[in-house]
Amino acid sequence: MIRCISPIDGSVFAERPTLSAAEAQAAVARARSAQTVWAARPLDERIALVQAGVANVGAMNDEIVPALACQMGRPIRYGGEFGGFNERATYMADIAKDALADIEIEDSATFRRVIKRVPHGLVLVVAPWNYPYMTAINTVAPALIAGNAVMLKHASQTPLVGEHMATAFHAAGIPEDVFQNVFLDHQTTSDLIAAKSFGFVNFTGSVGGGQAMERAAAGTFTGIGLELGGKDPGYVCDDADIDAAVDTLIDGAMFNSGQCCCGIERIYVAEQHFDAFVAKAVEIVSGYKLGNPLDEETTLGPMAHKRFADTVRAQTAEAIEQGATPHIPTFAEDDGGAYLSPQILTNVTHDMRVMREESFGPVVGIMPVKDDAHAIALMNDSDFGLTASVWTQDVSRAEAIADQIETGTVFMNRADYLDPGLCWTGCKDTGRGGGLSLIGYHNLTRPKSYHLKKA
Repeated sequence: MIRCISPIDGSVFAERPTLSAAEAQAAVARARSAQTVWAARPLDERIALVQAGVANVGAMNDEIVPALACQMGRPIRYGGEFGGFNERATYMADIAKDALADIEIEDSATFRRVIKRVPHGLVLVVAPWNYPYMTAINTVAPALIAGNAVMLKHASQTPLVGEHMATAFHAAGIPEDVFQNVFLDHQTTSDLIAAKSFGFVNFTGSVGGGQAMERAAAGTFTGIGLELGGKDPGYVCDDADIDAAVDTLIDGAMFNSGQCCCGIERIYVAEQHFDAFVAKAVEIVSGYKLGNPLDEETTLGPMAHKRFADTVRAQTAEAIEQGATPHIPTFAEDDGGAYLSPQILTNVTHDMRVMREESFGPVVGIMPVKDDAHAIALMNDSDFGLTASVWTQDVSRAEAIADQIETGTVFMNRADYLDPGLCWTGCKDTGRGGGLSLIGYHNLTRPKSYHLKKA
């Protein structure tokens, strides 16, 4: 049984039964059968149907936004995820013809030689709860457009998301067996992967979850895309616009209660700007309103689950015991459970877990640095590598720094954004593979070569 405990009040918000092994195997068989017919449909039709499904999700936004608040705690004042959901799907629809086009080597009187991109078949998408619509659509839209069937297994914290997407996509005309929302327990998921049920698996979640996926797929040669943990740094150079840097980096650290895949978890500031940066950061965070996400005045909702908040509390308390300085008094609404006060820490070091392990909550450590080399060394002193944010007026300097940072993406003068035109990828313990962009299509298809000698 999948059970969603609402972080608002600890009540059971939704329950769904999981598929038995036999039911799951039958769902796979239906998807595989339906996929061949789906892939045979013209690309233009697949694109149009996916776009119609996306539009249907938008039409449901008034229902979706409060449901998200109840499932994972994001305040309704922010309006949900449809903007990014639509932007990503639309971009992937727009580039599909070029991304999936044949690569013609020769078409002469003697030979036709061409490389085609063909679908893997059935793609399993295992999506997380923190941005449940946007993370899912990263793979769902291009996978369907490329001719794959898709099974979506969503996080237990956001079980209604897959149902909403399935309702929207099926109403648009995408066959029910081509796009299936499924509720699976971990063992059944692993068993299906081990049985070579899928041509490709895309997983977004924890490092431990990614390791479980790789163990399940061991020896099957199933392609796997993994976006796992992060400890994303921001670096404020000596020539940065300090006000803009504070506004963006602190928002990147605290928005969604810090539960962002590419959220800012540690900040390094040129030492001459350190005190001013910290003062402005404290002023911003002190103005937040922690509370019920269904209240329009709330700017910081509860974390998705008490156990996530407990992890952040433990890291923060341990850092303070080791000498870190906290700057934000405990908010009155902090209940010791899912409702967690935001925190800014200084006098932190990389000996502290809060600066090394993923927090995924509203806490950020800030350190002064002497120069670019010092900042680069600290930014790379991490097991993770998703994004980094560099703040400077000099594009050449930013690119030179970016060349030395071990991440999948480097931003200049912005943070916490996913550009669908660029590959979304990571390195080290953040995982492997890449979504969106032209490369996203390449990962969701395989090359097939045709060497045809004409009679």
